[in-house]
Amino acid sequence: MSVPPRILTCDAEVARGVAWLAAREPALARAAEIAGPVRIRRRAGGFGALFSAIVSQQVSVASADAVWARLCDAALITPGAVSAGGEAALRACGLSRQKIRYALALAGSGLDFETLHGLPDAQMVAELTRVPGIGTWTAEIYGMFSLGRPDLFAAGDLALQEAARSAFGLDARPSEKALRAMAADWSPWRTVAATLLWQYYAALRQREGVRT
Repeated sequence: MSVPPRILTCDAEVARGVAWLAAREPALARAAEIAGPVRIRRRAGGFGALFSAIVSQQVSVASADAVWARLCDAALITPGAVSAGGEAALRACGLSRQKIRYALALAGSGLDFETLHGLPDAQMVAELTRVPGIGTWTAEIYGMFSLGRPDLFAAGDLALQEAARSAFGLDARPSEKALRAMAADWSPWRTVAATLLWQYYAALRQREGVRT
């Protein structure tokens, strides 16, 4: 019988992860001092979460929000509605040709979102990335914040790379491969490490006179 994956359920568990990381990596300890208390980050899962991620790809937050609002107004946020509406309805809401293809592929993928909860991290990512338009970053973010997995790390995230550059005093932003290698030492709390670094970088950018 397989053991269900661990999940993050509260801020106390996040704090335990931060303490573990700070005890092992001085740069993360310094980042924690600037970041302040690190909060759990959870969001709804399911079809809507992944469809929203597709809508947000390579556009500004404002543009993505506007398109998503039109999709909600048109009730095009479920697999059945997207499939029934087809290309014309999705185009009318502002989706590009490529994103229409991705949306229809997701709607017809047959993903079992309940089953995802019980899959090991690597298998969960593989299951999601078989769907056109869902890349590794999207799958890892989904696992981190919709499924509450404590040991995933979205190393392809540009803000996370910038946060690591600043926290570790690097000359340049690390590549996805380099950052993923760095993060290997932060297991089994890599989701907490990522959340800490995001929160640290947000706090750092708010400080006057600090170059990031």
